[in-house]
Amino acid sequence: MKKNYIIGAMLSLFAGTIQAQKDKIKAAEKEMNSGNLQNAVIILKSVEYQIYNSNDEEKTLFYFVQGSSYLGLADKNIEEGTNLALAAKSFQELIKAESESGKIKYSSQVQNSFKNIKGRLINSAIKDSKTDKFIECGSKLYEAYLLDKKDTINLYYAASAFVSGKDFTSALKHYETLKAINYSGIGTYYYAINKTTLVEDNFPTANERDIFVKAGTHEKPRTEKGLSKRGEIYKNIALIYAQNGETEKAKKAISDARKKNPEDDSLALTEADLYLESKDYNSYKKMVATILEKNPNDVNLVFNLGVLSSKANNPAEAETFYLKAVSIDPQYIKAYINLSVLKLEGVKTINDDMDKLGASAKDMKKYNVLKVKRDDIYKSVIPYLKKAVEIDPKDKEISQSLLSVYNALDMTAEYKDLKAKAVY
Repeated sequence: MKKNYIIGAMLSLFAGTIQAQKDKIKAAEKEMNSGNLQNAVIILKSVEYQIYNSNDEEKTLFYFVQGSSYLGLADKNIEEGTNLALAAKSFQELIKAESESGKIKYSSQVQNSFKNIKGRLINSAIKDSKTDKFIECGSKLYEAYLLDKKDTINLYYAASAFVSGKDFTSALKHYETLKAINYSGIGTYYYAINKTTLVEDNFPTANERDIFVKAGTHEKPRTEKGLSKRGEIYKNIALIYAQNGETEKAKKAISDARKKNPEDDSLALTEADLYLESKDYNSYKKMVATILEKNPNDVNLVFNLGVLSSKANNPAEAETFYLKAVSIDPQYIKAYINLSVLKLEGVKTINDDMDKLGASAKDMKKYNVLKVKRDDIYKSVIPYLKKAVEIDPKDKEISQSLLSVYNALDMTAEYKDLKAKAVY
């Protein structure tokens, strides 16, 4: 008899707890409908730990009210990115719960919110990236990916953002996922700006995009050809492993990638880059030489050989590769910049030697010889810097370098002319 009394008391207590939970969810719904969104969130937080054991009706109502409250807060620009992500998670749980129960009430309603949330998350992530908030950017892009896993480019951008934010653990996790699904990034992407959200939407086909543009809901359509990103993905996986001291994992990552994609030259270059990063210059040079046999006019490879030669303190060889790069692609600005940097490295030594000289006739003679030598170096970089300015007149650093050279050579007319034309 006593045992039955205890069980009955426990059931009574449990029933009371369930009723209290139900009342709180209803109270939160009432607060939400009254516009008191923060109150609704706080009330739901107090019963969140119990919701997994709730019945289907209460569970779905809980997630609907929670997601709608978070979305409402985001609409009011209250921690927009964070609340958008939380709204997305709540709605995903709602859809999961209704799918498992077979009772569909809110799913179709919140599905319409997903595209809006996704677009706003991406837009917020772009703003974060512009202010160097890379971790926040990566987190929002990952949430956008979870909302639409077919749009895998958001996972790729999330991983890249985490690399920029030096969160290599998250970056590696996402790169491994991209590797597992064999993501390449190759394809054609169709975009147009949503006039309501001002966010650029991605469409599966040009025809579908054009329908929305003609309907007047979107504008500024554009098409983008996606190049293979597989090499970069495998390279970053390998470099993260290498940075963590896991050299064998790094080598295996590249080796496995090349076996699966033997025709992907970007992976061969990735392996070469791994040698470069680990300062195994001989292996790097052999690897690049092999790739160059197949692609002698690959400007990036030729340029990287120039970088290698410079790192190996072989300026003459570096100059040869940089000159070959600009002969392949006359608009390859990085080669012009590196040519000028390579030449100007000798100026510091000359300046140091000049500073050590005194005022004697003998020292003045040495000074004049060194000055001629220094001026010859300045003159030699002018064509490279002028070409770089021509290619990118908005680059302040390049223009400033050329202005400094003109100033050092007392080329007043050229200095004033460039200063007047500066567009930065």
